[in-house]
Amino acid sequence: MGCTASDNAVDVDQSTFWDPNGIHWDAHKIGWTIAGSCALLTVLISAITVVQHFRNYTNRSQQRQIIRILYMPPVYAIISFFSYRFFRDYTYYSLIEVVYEAVTISAFLLLLIDYVASTATGHSAEKAIARKDKRPLPFPFCCWRYRPTKVYFMYTVKWFVLQYVIIRPAVSIAGIIAQSYDVLCEAGGFNWRFASVWLSAIDFISISVALYGLLMFYGLTADELKNRRPLAKFLSIKLIVMFTFYQSFVFSALEGRVIKATRYWTATNIADGLNALTICIEMVFFAILMWWAYTPAEYHREEGALATSIWRPLWDSINYADFALEIIDSFKFFIDYVLGKPSAHGQRSEEEEDSQGPPRKNFAEAFGISSTRAPSEVPNSEEYITLDPKSSDREFTAL
Repeated sequence: MGCTASDNAVDVDQSTFWDPNGIHWDAHKIGWTIAGSCALLTVLISAITVVQHFRNYTNRSQQRQIIRILYMPPVYAIISFFSYRFFRDYTYYSLIEVVYEAVTISAFLLLLIDYVASTATGHSAEKAIARKDKRPLPFPFCCWRYRPTKVYFMYTVKWFVLQYVIIRPAVSIAGIIAQSYDVLCEAGGFNWRFASVWLSAIDFISISVALYGLLMFYGLTADELKNRRPLAKFLSIKLIVMFTFYQSFVFSALEGRVIKATRYWTATNIADGLNALTICIEMVFFAILMWWAYTPAEYHREEGALATSIWRPLWDSINYADFALEIIDSFKFFIDYVLGKPSAHGQRSEEEEDSQGPPRKNFAEAFGISSTRAPSEVPNSEEYITLDPKSSDREFTAL
């Protein structure tokens, strides 16, 4: 049975933006102009920040994640503009838009991991937590305590975040298919007979788990991250997620009450349009916030060094092979853990290592980070960081 509640009115507005007497202004076209102008401004601000990172691409493992994060405001602004302009297809655009949220959150976790490795003694993430004792889980599970040095816990934290890279696109694809068959029914409210309720529930659980994983890792390594302004960096992402989610809920709640249908636009159309317009305006401010939080000034070329080409960082930022390798590596660990393989359960003696293979991975290896140089060999300023062989970044030299 198809959805009886329609998002769109039967009548279609036949007027154009321009007419023989000039611009044909009405509320919708004024909003169209504001949305387009804000989207363009967001793109310009973000482009300046991104190009500055491109031209000072001195730390590949960190800046590739930063550039991915910086794409978030323009991606949201552009898609929101199109969802406003072509409001009758709003659902499809909104389902595509939120996919990038998963990319941003995962990139932020990998950035934090690299920060921990670069600030710890000897550039070893393992040393950063070796002294950490049992501690309570973040709210609301603060009655339980965990030991950070347990290797399975570290894999769990990473999987908490990376699962969203799988779940969110899958939810969007399922939503697009359901909408095309008229069984999504977002305008039908919380009706369990349609896909919208179930997909929203899955997405809510998945994003909650991802954000909880980020919160755990930040709480665990807050001391190591304090000089990196992690709170500002996290808030610039989290606020986008919060604003877009809650304002969409508010506008939906106003449908039929404060927001009334017109001849060409249903209450749902108007609520969706207001949400898209608001996002376009907000992204201007979030682009500025990210320019400050992820400032290119943190990365400097050596004096006299030429600016780097834009093509390598551009490719790194859109090549998500590192995400795939991280997910596969974590998934493999949990399979080994369930199967009871010793390498996934604890330390072994030298005799066991000789007969059964390599020992379990430590913290640094669990996150794809290891140091190949002793602290005494590390220069005072910049260093070599070698990633785990399973990571997509085989070796990186910070300039």
